[in-house]
Amino acid sequence: MNQPKFNRKKGARRSFLKNLMQNLIMKEKIETTETRAKALRPKLERLVTIAKKGQLANLRILNSRLDNKRVAQKLFYEIGPKYKDRAGGYLRIIKLAGGRKRDAAKMARIEFL
Repeated sequence: MNQPKFNRKKGARRSFLKNLMQNLIMKEKIETTETRAKALRPKLERLVTIAKKGQLANLRILNSRLDNKRVAQKLFYEIGPKYKDRAGGYLRIIKLAGGRKRDAAKMARIEFL
């Protein structure tokens, strides 16, 4: 499956998605374009799967992947334990009516269940 490029080079794209992940973890829901939400979901669901195992090594993995200790701790201590019994599907994408005003891009809300 082809990943969307978002008109950015590889490093900038990784940083962009990492920032989106950090915002979603801290706020627990964000509104963004549909394409961004669809690119974000599989990456963040892998991190939640790591977080719910509850081992120190997994917290260190989250710290290295997110580059923000506060965000990693929230994912590990608050969000991960909520999904202990869930096998997957931690995020929901809701398509919003209408488009963005300036370019009519399809908008969506991505949130934790």
